[in-house]
Amino acid sequence: MGIKNLTPEALREYIRTHHENVYVLVDVRQPQEYRMGHIPGARLMPLPDLVRGMDQLPAQKDLLFYCHSGGRSMAAAAMVAEEGFGERIYNLEGGMLRWDGAKIEDLPKVALFAGQSLAERFQTAMNLEKGAQLFYESVARKWAGQDWSQTFARLAKAEVAHARMAHGYWRQIDETIDSFEPIYERMKGDVLEGGLTLDEALKRVSGVKKEACLRLIEMALQIEYAAFDLYRNLADEVNTEEGRQAFLGLSHAEKAHMEALIGDIEAC
Repeated sequence: MGIKNLTPEALREYIRTHHENVYVLVDVRQPQEYRMGHIPGARLMPLPDLVRGMDQLPAQKDLLFYCHSGGRSMAAAAMVAEEGFGERIYNLEGGMLRWDGAKIEDLPKVALFAGQSLAERFQTAMNLEKGAQLFYESVARKWAGQDWSQTFARLAKAEVAHARMAHGYWRQIDETIDSFEPIYERMKGDVLEGGLTLDEALKRVSGVKKEACLRLIEMALQIEYAAFDLYRNLADEVNTEEGRQAFLGLSHAEKAHMEALIGDIEAC
């Protein structure tokens, strides 16, 4: 039926080398399982819902399924293949029991964008990026004497670049808005993408004493994985194709941050 089984290593490599616009990663477990831990960027679609609503799956995209141990996801892949959906269909062998990569707990904090227009969602995204910028700048200042502090200084600059991306998408739908600088200056940056407040994140930083480089990179990875997870799922929440593509672009940019951080671990 054209279904390809993937090991966890192969799935991680697939995610690393593919843009979010060409595939959908589908978690077919139940909501309570998803909340306990899911692969970043995965869309929750429990198997019973999938069976009833296959028309919600995008055509002409790779579809990657996983569950707890591989049984439900293989059933999902087989049923979807029978219906002719997707260019290629993949199943994660062993499911979450074998997955040894990063995972996210709880649901993506899409509630941060609840009831907002597309323009307002871009404003919220800018504010989230500013929160991450302020967090990374604080870390870089606190450990300014360490070579590895430059990792966080670079991340702070990259968050500003992400905010500029969100502003650019916003301007595409409303050419009358202010330029980037005055809008960004007015933003508080009081919340990060995972729903954690900036104050809470800084309190956690203050508690770091030993192995600071490694512990702080781990904390940064949690922030970036949450951002990737949030934007990838938010792309499925918006009602316009331009909005969907915008949030897919932001999720892809967050994935680049994760890769950079992983590469910096050996410098600790």
